[in-house]
Amino acid sequence: MTVPTLGTLSGRQLVTDLQSFGLQIGSDNAGIARKGGAGPSDHKTITIAGQTVMVPVYTSGARRSPFQASPPNPQGASTLLRDGRVLGTIHFPAAPRFYGLRTADGVPYWKIALLHGRDTLATTVHQTCIRYVDRRTACQFCAIGQSLEAGRTIAHKTPAQLAEVARAAVELDGVRDMVLTTGTPNMVDRGAAVLAESARAIKAAVDLPLQVQCEPPRDHDWFHRLRDAGADSLGMHLEAATQAVREKIMPGKATVSIDRYMEAFASAVPIFGRGQVNTYILAGLGDSAEDILALAGRLIALGVYPFVVPFVPISGTPLENHAPPSSDFMKSVLAPLGRMLREANMKSTDIRAGCGRCGACSSLSAYER
Repeated sequence: MTVPTLGTLSGRQLVTDLQSFGLQIGSDNAGIARKGGAGPSDHKTITIAGQTVMVPVYTSGARRSPFQASPPNPQGASTLLRDGRVLGTIHFPAAPRFYGLRTADGVPYWKIALLHGRDTLATTVHQTCIRYVDRRTACQFCAIGQSLEAGRTIAHKTPAQLAEVARAAVELDGVRDMVLTTGTPNMVDRGAAVLAESARAIKAAVDLPLQVQCEPPRDHDWFHRLRDAGADSLGMHLEAATQAVREKIMPGKATVSIDRYMEAFASAVPIFGRGQVNTYILAGLGDSAEDILALAGRLIALGVYPFVVPFVPISGTPLENHAPPSSDFMKSVLAPLGRMLREANMKSTDIRAGCGRCGACSSLSAYER
């Protein structure tokens, strides 16, 4: 039997469905498993008709997914099925070459930073958070401590380590941008200081666009300092669209209210530029589509790019059994949001660095077109 190519079948709806349902894989031989961490922890990268996306594979929901993939062949090709019906061929990209190296002090490069999507390098500089240690304040979806406890990363990546790995990732694997995020280490700069130090070292080693991500620091002068240190874009993540959902799902982080985020956005956009300040919104935590779109309208008016992604429950967290949003719900958000972004001429392709530019965790960019 000839396996069809995905072509138009790959469309944004198929990607949206895959990211909502997840994917069952015949065997795990397509690279290093995430399983814990601050990013798309339980995902794998797949390439589908030329588009590279992150799809949940290690979640309980993925084990019940109607989508199945055969074990990849030596070239990484796999047959994608839905309810046993062949849809076409997908590919699991090979592990990047920089994963095989170690830093000067002996740490494997993949414990310092990981490849996200096609060509984005990402790292959690400070792999602990003052909110995480107490479930009364922790974000219920967060697994920042899991990969550390399992020995898959280190607690703090030094500026020298980050610079070394970033340079190698550019030279060996063609990485085009880098995301530096952090757990919240204190209630004053909220991680901006460690991000500035890291960005400065990376920029001294390699010409690589950088996004830094943290909670809004108390002193908005940190936005100038981050920009001066080499950050090209900024992420400050609301996670949820309404204060009520934020207080329920992330009681500690919600003490920094939506209004305070809006003040920080208004201060940061003139420094980084329109569209170069982003916020992550997890659809499926309890906000309605109308709530998300209303907030997105306010953000776009300020010049902030709202990167909306489907919530994916992570094993071992309080929300591990919380259902992800349906693909219909995601379409009800992403289709009008894509129109709003088009009308505002705010495109993911214009973002210099970061999650919005990578776009692998959401099909939003497909709705912009």
